[in-house]
Amino acid sequence: MAAATLVVSLIMSGLTFWAVNTIQQDARLNDTRFGRDLGLLLAANVAPLIADDNRTELARFTHRFYSSTSSIRYMLYADEDGNIFFGIPFSESEVQNSLTIRRRIQLPDNYAEHSELPMVRQHLTPDGEVTDVFVPLLHEGKYLGVLAIGINPNPTVVVSSNLTRDVTIAVFVSIWVMVILGAVFNALTITKPIKELLVGVKNIAAGNFRQRIDLPLGGELGELILSFNDMAERLERYEEQNIEELTAEKAKLETLVSTIADGAVLLDSSMHVVLVNPTARRIFGWDGKNLIGANVLHHLPASVQVELNRPLYQLTAGDREGAEFRITLLEPTSRTVRILLTTVFDQYRETVKGVAITVQDITREVELNEAKSQFISNVSHELRTPLFNIKSFIETLHEYGEELTEEERCEFLETANRETDRLTRLVNDVLDLSRLESCKRYHFEAVDVSQPIEQTLRTYQLNARDKGIELSHEIEPDLPAVVGNYDLLLQVFANLVGNALKFTESGGKVAIRAYVLQSQFRLKSVALQNQPRTVRIEISDTGIGIDQEDQEAIFDRFFRVENRVHTLEGTGLGLSIVRNIIEKHYSAVHLVSEVGVGTTFWFDLAVFQEAASLLGSLPAVDHTTDANVASVPATLP
Repeated sequence: MAAATLVVSLIMSGLTFWAVNTIQQDARLNDTRFGRDLGLLLAANVAPLIADDNRTELARFTHRFYSSTSSIRYMLYADEDGNIFFGIPFSESEVQNSLTIRRRIQLPDNYAEHSELPMVRQHLTPDGEVTDVFVPLLHEGKYLGVLAIGINPNPTVVVSSNLTRDVTIAVFVSIWVMVILGAVFNALTITKPIKELLVGVKNIAAGNFRQRIDLPLGGELGELILSFNDMAERLERYEEQNIEELTAEKAKLETLVSTIADGAVLLDSSMHVVLVNPTARRIFGWDGKNLIGANVLHHLPASVQVELNRPLYQLTAGDREGAEFRITLLEPTSRTVRILLTTVFDQYRETVKGVAITVQDITREVELNEAKSQFISNVSHELRTPLFNIKSFIETLHEYGEELTEEERCEFLETANRETDRLTRLVNDVLDLSRLESCKRYHFEAVDVSQPIEQTLRTYQLNARDKGIELSHEIEPDLPAVVGNYDLLLQVFANLVGNALKFTESGGKVAIRAYVLQSQFRLKSVALQNQPRTVRIEISDTGIGIDQEDQEAIFDRFFRVENRVHTLEGTGLGLSIVRNIIEKHYSAVHLVSEVGVGTTFWFDLAVFQEAASLLGSLPAVDHTTDANVASVPATLP
């Protein structure tokens, strides 16, 4: 505004002064014309008088002429040499003494030769500007001297131009005074509140909702300030409410992230860690490390860093949106993990805000897949061998039956029958194991364990006699009934006794013992003072024994001791079936073995009456079992 005012005022002042100068120039031109015409008229009248040297009449005429007009400042007469001999208001006759002052008009040297036209000039005096007109005095072609007339400027024009100049200056000064006063008023009443509002808006934008403006103003600015303060107060209340809600939601999110089974790591666009949950810390060995704000590539295990280095840079650059990797970790523990990388965009999916890393421990899944593949491979191998033998002997009988002796045909048929039995046992064992590992529910009731034990002994008595092995049993008298399934327990005894006979040499012993044992009975959140009794069952032999390194894997599917000794055959599923059946009875099977001495398998079963009485008043059962521990279900299926 000040600059615009300055420009306008300068332009207007310039136009005004230009107009004044134009008027003054026109006035000078008019004065010049007037003086020249007046000088020519006067010169024509006084030239004869000067030629006759009639100075009296010259003085009279000049005085009358000078008195009749106010425009003439002076009138001077000079001879050919420029010496003034008469003038108004100056006259030589007025100074007549020995020190006579001689005045003359200094004219150009060749003025007399070119004296046809008057000469005009302006000069400034203490009384103002004067137009000088020099008119040559000529009479009958003779140059007599010079008439000098001083013409006063037109007073009306002078007064008008001076007034215009004074008004212009006054207007210019007034404009600037008003600009200065306006700037001061603006600074006091408008600029300061606007600056305060600007500072307040910046603070609000920065998140400082406690900002207030305290200026006692009225009018529209006052209303604006009141509205601003009201807005800031509402934003402050809204912020407090949102902070509480966000804090609650953040707590929920952190709780959720910290409790999920998968590892979670959140990175910003610079790959700095923003959030990491306990699962990820455990998988990557980050326990006790402060990773927030650190570059994740500096802390990942070497194998993970090699795989993720390039994909992470691509994701943060927006070149890809996701990736999946399966990596085997050796530290801190050996495990296989699946790592999922996902780009985090803003709400418009235009800008990459970070990367989410999900870590899934798939070690168990890999192991199960390997076990399934191994199981399928083993089953295929075990099925292929008897099928091949059966097919070979049947084809031989079909093609060469008439050429074989009766003894050879009977031997071939007996071998095919044994292989068929072997195949049947394998299929039955696979089906039994599959059924036990499924969610099938079994009916449990009171079982007198002496009955399945005696039935097992009757079944294997002949086999033991043929091998020269002593098969015996030791059952405590008045043995109470246990909680169990008769058929499943019979299968357990058959598998354990069959294995004992298979791995015991001639002259050895196999024994089954059953007796009551005071054991610890645990239910969830309850430690009973009156512990129920359990029945312990042991199957012992004096066979080849099991190495310590094999004892941990003896219950795995298709694991066979004969894999080590290469002397006997079997499906490798018997002990796996035994373990599953005993676990169905909420117990566990254990073994004690020494190579060359023998092996003892044992497990505990809960007494039926005591377990049933406890189940009516106690909460659900904790299935935790260990040595000398037996547990029963909360409800019998």
